Amino acid sequence: MNDGMHAWQRNSNHNRMIELQANPVTAVAGGDVQLSYFGASCFRIKSPNGITVMIDPWRNHPSGKWDWYRGDFPVVPVDICCSTHAHFDHDGVHQPDAHVVLDRPIGEYNFGDVKISCIADKHCSTAPPGSFYDWPEMYLKTAGIDARPPNNPRQFDNTIIIIETGGLRIMHWGDNRIDPNPHVWEMIGSVDVALLPIDASMHILSYEQADEIASKLGAKAIVPHHYFMWDLVQRSSTLLTAEAYVADRDHIETGAPDYTFSERLISAWQGKVVHFGEHVAFEKPPLADASSSSQDWG
Repeated sequence: MNDGMHAWQRNSNHNRMIELQANPVTAVAGGDVQLSYFGASCFRIKSPNGITVMIDPWRNHPSGKWDWYRGDFPVVPVDICCSTHAHFDHDGVHQPDAHVVLDRPIGEYNFGDVKISCIADKHCSTAPPGSFYDWPEMYLKTAGIDARPPNNPRQFDNTIIIIETGGLRIMHWGDNRIDPNPHVWEMIGSVDVALLPIDASMHILSYEQADEIASKLGAKAIVPHHYFMWDLVQRSSTLLTAEAYVADRDHIETGAPDYTFSERLISAWQGKVVHFGEHVAFEKPPLADASSSSQDWG
């Protein structure tokens, strides 16, 4: 009953999209673009005309034996939901109440004042410099699966997603490798906001690699994600916070789960870090829930 997508069980419908379709809006530069953080690698982007795009909603491992999160992802209404790759901390696209689902998309999608460009490449398959863990080697030894491209299994593919709206280009790196095929850089082009996986365990990127990507793409803003959050992410994830990276760079602490970008605001920025910290755009599970579980919360 509950395998696969859950949309058939919902009472909602896509009447909103029919209305937007009948009264199309065009993309214009200069509007406000709201970025909201949902923990892990999940963000919601709201266009100047109110169209919402969510990227990488998370879930716990479907085996039930490797929980990373305290509780379930919230049932958030969203217009378009995307996933960069088929790992449980990125592919919970069935959980938000989405009109459109783009799971591991490749190519382009346009709706209203939003353009989504999706570029196929590969998941990080080498341990970044300074990482405490050699994940590919551990995975090979424990699961017998070689994550190295080009003949990796599906879960080690990755799609880089670029959202264009309000005159801004916002790139979600997913868990992509640091050295994609050369044509990938050309396809990405320049970006205004780079959403990059950054934490002190260097689970995907080292600090230097994150800076290298941002510099190569001319990013005006860098937004860390994929980091530990004491009251949402389990210690068994082995993730650490992004605080050390943030502290050493020109940065803004949002103090809230939402931050509004615009062309005018960031026009003079150069690699400024925007950090959501422990703020997420939903109510976290109560800490009291920990007493009823066998998981390590502390």
